[in-house]
Amino acid sequence: MNRIFLFAISLLLSVGAFAKDGEALKYLPVQDGGRIKPYDSFSREMLEIVYGKSKYEGRDATEIVMTWMLSPQAWNDKKIFEVRNHQVLSAMNLPKDQRYFSGEELFAGDRFNLLRQELQSKRETKEKLNPYFQALQRLENQYFVFQEIAAGRMLKVAPPKEGTAWVAVADLEGPAQEKFMELTKAFVTHIGAVATGADTSATAKELDAKVVSFEEVAKVNNPALYDHAAKLKAEVHYNDFHPFRWAYIFYFLAFLLLLLVWTLKKESLMKAVWVCLALGFILNTYGFGVRMFIMDRAPVTNMYETVIWVAWGTVLFAAVLEIIYKFRLILMAGTLVATFGLVIADFAPAVLDPSLQPLEPVLRSNYWLTIHVMTITISYAAFFLAFGLADIGLIYYLRGEQKFHKEIRAVVSGIYRSMQIGVAFLAPGIILGGIWADYSWGRFWGWDPKETWALIALLGYLAVLHARYAGFIKNFGMVATGVITFSLVIMAWYGVNFVLGAGLHSYGFGAGGVEYVSAFVAAHLLLVVYVGIVRRGKQTTQTTN
Repeated sequence: MNRIFLFAISLLLSVGAFAKDGEALKYLPVQDGGRIKPYDSFSREMLEIVYGKSKYEGRDATEIVMTWMLSPQAWNDKKIFEVRNHQVLSAMNLPKDQRYFSGEELFAGDRFNLLRQELQSKRETKEKLNPYFQALQRLENQYFVFQEIAAGRMLKVAPPKEGTAWVAVADLEGPAQEKFMELTKAFVTHIGAVATGADTSATAKELDAKVVSFEEVAKVNNPALYDHAAKLKAEVHYNDFHPFRWAYIFYFLAFLLLLLVWTLKKESLMKAVWVCLALGFILNTYGFGVRMFIMDRAPVTNMYETVIWVAWGTVLFAAVLEIIYKFRLILMAGTLVATFGLVIADFAPAVLDPSLQPLEPVLRSNYWLTIHVMTITISYAAFFLAFGLADIGLIYYLRGEQKFHKEIRAVVSGIYRSMQIGVAFLAPGIILGGIWADYSWGRFWGWDPKETWALIALLGYLAVLHARYAGFIKNFGMVATGVITFSLVIMAWYGVNFVLGAGLHSYGFGAGGVEYVSAFVAAHLLLVVYVGIVRRGKQTTQTTN
């Protein structure tokens, strides 16, 4: 693991050395969300909250968010607020076929304030907010973020003489205020040159010089709080490079090549498969290592991070089983589900928050976070692999059980081994969680929803493995249970955090995506039923003949 860190840091420093002119603003230290981050991350996160994307009409968030603060009135009629919930649109008397609205359309009348009062009343009852109120809460947050940035109260750019709370732009005084004004003037000149297509080489260098000049003044009060250069460089590089996006591109290429190997019997392509898989795995590992370097912790504290960790584990287990058994189908399932997981993580930032967040107080133990959470979630990777193999198995059953008997046996062997691996990690993970619970909360087991559903998932897989060992479940039963039992994992992994939203594991709670996940689970359960009916029909026909 140390070699990974060294590789990551070396690459980061080399990339940082080639930062383009005019990009110094991206590295400006900002205090936000309980940590110091580059202005690049701050602006991306703010734009994603308001607009739902990290760019607006092709323009970078660093430019957009700064202009919110310098000229908020210029944004009054710009459609930058994203509203997706149809109930909220109806309540606001807005067209349902429109997704983006201006501040004038949303906040100018009394309607928004009436809905805010309704939301506040709901919050006071301390009930779990339904999707309508969650969407209303998001709209309130969008309004708050824009107003606070416009007022200069949210962008905190200078450490204080005493304490740890940084000074916002609106509260800067003396030389810091003067230098920041020079910075903003240089920024306006530079984006003006960019907009008119003029030569920007001089304005970019001037902007960089003003940023450096402000930083020198800002850190005078408390240089120790300003010492984050390496991590800021790493984070900007991480934002620009998108390692997980590159990882799923290579995983998908490996999957496509495996399809050719599978359908055309082109075994000569396996070398290319392994190359693509290795590149994807290295990039997946690299992205994981960079997040670890930036945050000084294992990146498995929210749903987004566990998804990328599970994708990594799925490919690892698939590669190991493939090397042992050489079935090809295991590798195909591994690349397919890993690609699926990373694509979902990349395209659903409103549900799977990719931002880097500090540890919640209850999780302030890197030791327990590493051995408990990583152990539990890596078991999900093995179960996810079994699920992917089960999907392939169902396809074989549809194509012909007798004709593809050999392939079905290989799939079933892969499912069985994957379930064994998952149980081997999940069981100790639950026990380690109990020890951490005793250490943190004073009791080993409390039937908390997360604990309960993790136990249900474990018992479900143990029942399948024992039934298979005793001969109660045949090949089709293994394929069917490979799909069905993964719904227990989905409930323990996603359902407890995003549907139930109850218990002591509140640090992982989130909202959104319920309809998609429900449809995903329902579609697979229906597929199992459909294949079972088709199979039974074929068996009946063969018996009759």
